[in-house]
Amino acid sequence: MRFLAWHVDRFECRITERGRSPLVEEYDDPVTLVEEALLVLASVEREDESAPERVAAKAVAEIAAHAASLKVQTVVLHPFAHLFGQLGRPAVAVQVLKMVEEGLRAQGLTVIRTPFGWFNTLDIKAKGHPLSRIARSISAIDAEA
Repeated sequence: MRFLAWHVDRFECRITERGRSPLVEEYDDPVTLVEEALLVLASVEREDESAPERVAAKAVAEIAAHAASLKVQTVVLHPFAHLFGQLGRPAVAVQVLKMVEEGLRAQGLTVIRTPFGWFNTLDIKAKGHPLSRIARSISAIDAEA
């Protein structure tokens, strides 16, 4: 799994049309709007399929620790396959994202997960401090430690 995490003042996602994925999650509202959050743009990769639970647990630990360091209580998980080449199967990606969502909730965080499989517009107002943008790559091998 790879992710970019941005500390944001504001994040808005508006679903525009169905994406190319054969798996598309239903949604109640086409708009997600959040103030003061940690936005996590996440991509599940093919190698994550060997140990999705370990990858999800490692992601939860990384994201929760970063949220705590920023004193942020809300995390937005947004599927974002556009930067990464060896994508996992959509069903596994959704499974891992759901596990991360559940794990972060168990850590006491408020979690909003945008639906998988859609194109959307993004409006991001990111903060500008030294920890406001980080990138992480997590693998099943790293997750065993």
